[in-house]
Amino acid sequence: MKKSIDHTDPAKTMNTTYGTGGETHQRADADTAALTTQQGVVIADNQNSLKAGSLGPTLLEDFVLREKITHFDHERIPERVVHARGSAAHGYFELTESLEAYTTAKILTETGKQTPLFTRFSEVSGSKGAKDTAREVRGFAVKVYTDEGIWDLVGNNMPIFFIQDGIKFPDLVHALKPEPDRGFPQASSAHDTFWDFVSLTPETMHNLIWTMSDRALPRSYRMMEGFGIHSFRLLNKDGKSTFMRYHWKPVLGVQSTTWDEAVKIGGADPDYHRRDLFESIEMGAFPEWEFGVQLFTEEEAAQFPFDHLDATKLIPEELVPVKIVGKMVLNRYPDNFFAETEQVAFCASHVPPGIDFSNDPLLHGRLFSYLDTQLKRLGSPNFAQIPINAPKCPFANNQQDGHMQMQVPKTRALYDPQSLDPTRPRESVKRGFESFKEQLDDGVKGRVRAESFADHYSQSRMFYRSQTPTDKAHIASAFTFELGKVDTPHIRTRMLGHLINIDESLANRVADALGMELPEAPTPQAPIQDLPESKAVQTIGVTPKTLNGRMVGILVAKGSKRSEIEKYESAAKVEGASVKIVAPGREVVLDDGTRIQSDERIEGAPSVLFDAVVSIIMPEQAKKLAHDSSTLDWFTDAYVHCKAIAYCGATDEFILSKLPIKKDAFVTPLSDIEDFINNAKTRLWEREPKVRDLA
Repeated sequence: MKKSIDHTDPAKTMNTTYGTGGETHQRADADTAALTTQQGVVIADNQNSLKAGSLGPTLLEDFVLREKITHFDHERIPERVVHARGSAAHGYFELTESLEAYTTAKILTETGKQTPLFTRFSEVSGSKGAKDTAREVRGFAVKVYTDEGIWDLVGNNMPIFFIQDGIKFPDLVHALKPEPDRGFPQASSAHDTFWDFVSLTPETMHNLIWTMSDRALPRSYRMMEGFGIHSFRLLNKDGKSTFMRYHWKPVLGVQSTTWDEAVKIGGADPDYHRRDLFESIEMGAFPEWEFGVQLFTEEEAAQFPFDHLDATKLIPEELVPVKIVGKMVLNRYPDNFFAETEQVAFCASHVPPGIDFSNDPLLHGRLFSYLDTQLKRLGSPNFAQIPINAPKCPFANNQQDGHMQMQVPKTRALYDPQSLDPTRPRESVKRGFESFKEQLDDGVKGRVRAESFADHYSQSRMFYRSQTPTDKAHIASAFTFELGKVDTPHIRTRMLGHLINIDESLANRVADALGMELPEAPTPQAPIQDLPESKAVQTIGVTPKTLNGRMVGILVAKGSKRSEIEKYESAAKVEGASVKIVAPGREVVLDDGTRIQSDERIEGAPSVLFDAVVSIIMPEQAKKLAHDSSTLDWFTDAYVHCKAIAYCGATDEFILSKLPIKKDAFVTPLSDIEDFINNAKTRLWEREPKVRDLA
């Protein structure tokens, strides 16, 4: 049974005071470190900048403000060109069966030892802001901190790659990324430039078909395989070489989602995979993979019906079985996402003694590219001194200086061992720096905030009370959704208190939906005013009744009437709307025998993309589409999203009758085109269930 919920707010027990403007000040005491600048100067006021009077200009001499803002302005580093969106965790590698006959690498010969590692999962093409559930190749990179140096196993969740030679990598990525003239689509291969490239590059077909399979839609990182793609060499004590390809096999097995699930999950929770990794570790269900290798000699490789140095080729397990020799367990989430997950730098060239490279031309391109990328992204040849990248074994080198050198060598020869994990100086609890309170004509020089800044609720109340009933319901639903994602009880409680000061009915709605009781409202630092309501702050209430700039989707299929399509397309465009033709396929033969190209297939154009929808299909096609889930969803979503629907007789008989759709003013037959155009200019919000539920 779960523990009872503790709504205690820790902030109330801290040494907390309030300034004249209502700002919160939490003071250091014997149990709390004093806040300082980067130079160790203790800060007395972190809430107010230094001003010439309470309402005067901010002064340039405020070094605390300048340092804080300057550091903030430079917080971000260049995004990875590929694999930008990722999630990672700490863990360990344990060898269960020695490969001493094949290699001298201790990490593959010493069984039973737990060696620390850091594993990062990622999407190849998406930006940092992409969603987790895109149809994508996933990166599967493992940094093992061996006793003989870093071993970076840089792989993917598919055993092959799109191209064979590193020189083609920029072309592949340029084709896959958002198109440069428009900046979209994001994290998607479903656009012209990608398919133009792969259709002209047959070597991509193997990886392409993997990407079109459910392997590109993993259920979670914990249920995803990892592969090295390339053949590596193992070298034993006698110098004999054996080829190796490595595998990570999830203990939970390989599991995937369907495309429809991935799309809807991405809308509801774009951090789905990242959250799953975090929560599984938090609850102690540590993700685990078996480590396996395929071992073969040069002579055996010569008998393969393919070249194993070709990265677009896998080695079938039936041909060379995978030998399980170890395991990986992830048991700790990063302490700081930026310092570890973002700054971690993987290089395919990082291998310990006893492991070497093959003559795979794609691998050779990566040996150069990874190092070059880290120099650009992390801004310094000293990126290995960042703690997450630093070896955990003793080391020494003669490297000197360079941008962001964080070592202080104390020898003329530069060969003494140095620690790459610098300790941070402890903060000194001293009396904080205070500006001299110089008397000025318009006030006192100091870190103060005007009392007129203390009212934080009056305009919030005005905004809420100015909304239409539907707007209010949406606001309540939004708060409920957002706060429902908050796991810390006292934060939800604190927020409900603020909602009381805005509007008690709003607070009650949210509290009821969350199953919570209302707390006491915090005491405002300034009186709350009941300001006049303003229609200008509304959303729905000020939305114009127009089709201008909106999108109408027209569903057609084989035999659809061209005259009806043209009539609706013309009427919508006259009103300023755009029109897209949606069909089961990319090409459709109409009733007059003409073949047209649809703008979208129905699976790729759900009705959420349109402001109103039209169905122009014949009975025979309607019977087929009535059993198609995408088509049923197309109409159902349009209805529940309060959009106008114009339907033909076939739609009425074979589709609408199967769905929970009522023929209200926004659901009209094709003959009522004027009614449809008028209805399409707005939405029937009364149809929305959440409005009635929250009313």
